[in-house]
Amino acid sequence: MEILIMAGQMLLGLSILVGLHEFGHFAAAKYFKIRVDKFYIFFDFLFPMPGVMNFALFKKKIGETEYGLGWFPLGGYVAIHGMIDETTDADQLAAEPQPNEFRSKPAWQRLIVMLGGIIMNVITGIIIFSALTFKYGEEYLPATEVKYGVQPNELGQKIGFRTGDKIVKINGRPFTEFDDVYKPDVLIGKNGYYTVERQGQLVDIRVPVDFMDQLSDKSQTPFVLPLNPFEVDKVSSGSPAAKAGLLPGDQILQVAGKDTRFFPQLQEALKANAGKETPLLVQRGTETVTLTAKIDEEGKLGFMPKSLLHSATRSYGLAESVPVGTKKAFGVITTQLTAFGKIFRGEASARKSLGGPMAIAQQYGGQWDWEHFWLLTGMLSMVLAFMNLLPVPALDGGHVMFLLYEMIAGRKPSDAFLENAQKVGMVLILGLMVFVIFNDAIKAIF
Repeated sequence: MEILIMAGQMLLGLSILVGLHEFGHFAAAKYFKIRVDKFYIFFDFLFPMPGVMNFALFKKKIGETEYGLGWFPLGGYVAIHGMIDETTDADQLAAEPQPNEFRSKPAWQRLIVMLGGIIMNVITGIIIFSALTFKYGEEYLPATEVKYGVQPNELGQKIGFRTGDKIVKINGRPFTEFDDVYKPDVLIGKNGYYTVERQGQLVDIRVPVDFMDQLSDKSQTPFVLPLNPFEVDKVSSGSPAAKAGLLPGDQILQVAGKDTRFFPQLQEALKANAGKETPLLVQRGTETVTLTAKIDEEGKLGFMPKSLLHSATRSYGLAESVPVGTKKAFGVITTQLTAFGKIFRGEASARKSLGGPMAIAQQYGGQWDWEHFWLLTGMLSMVLAFMNLLPVPALDGGHVMFLLYEMIAGRKPSDAFLENAQKVGMVLILGLMVFVIFNDAIKAIF
């Protein structure tokens, strides 16, 4: 049943996003009086080979456009008349452009048509994040809840923090939210400092003038984290945690004999035992049980923790939710840029970082939770916009790249060049699809 729910959520989420993305292209084309031959959610052929296994689960022609639901659930398309893409008929390109064709329109109109899907996905992401912010508010951790102190990483220790330090003031002033610890006015401000309580004494910890440079050279993990007791919340299907028998509500007391009462301690212990079969001492209700887990190579078990510190919720009005939701939506793009940068610099593994349909389904989870569903769908909408903007032929970003060249240079590439570039792009995309699907299968097996 869990597998069906995972698949159902993934298909619903992708159907919404693909439909809206393609509608963005469709609406822009129609606005500029460009004929649209087909509008399909999912492919009615074996992508990326338009002549193979051509059939639709549903189709209906209305006016000049055929609307349909394809059988291959990894995308969708609009067949815009006179546009070079995976559905283009070579004979069509040999004829003179007609007034209702894509290629007969000015470059700026064609650019808007190509950006239509990306713009629609960005708008969708902003709407989803704004609606979630309005309905559920924004959780934050009150400073008073961090009663066990903090756990510094290597950089935090370097500037003077010690495990168990309780931050009581920032720049000499009390504060109300723990996230204030990371605000720029202390990190990059002049003479910034923290006041901590350590074994009954007040100690000032000065922030070095080059602290932001030091932060940028480290991982994304904050230099201090709250020492928070936790329990297992959601366990990812097929993960080391699931295979070991961890259940929601479990509290992990020890990993390989090391105390892990607090989540930062657990993270350290897991990294120290990455790739190893490791004993876990677990509190389950009134009983203590010992489980054995093979921690993955990244030092993770594969579950969502639930902090036992009590968070608070900040509510927003409708007008206030939009800028907050917009910031959250574009934060997904920032994360994507950071992740791609790490992959290209060799600081992160593409095999571990990239996932396909199975990974997406696992992220949705085996329980239907509308808040989680819309949060993940909003994130995927922004990821879809980002991926489609990449300057790869066959993606929207490839078309945008060639159109910008045309607008700047005053001449467009030949149809033969664009057709060949499209083929190269399709090979690249097909290779990436094979990689992520194979990668998904390997992760599921091992």
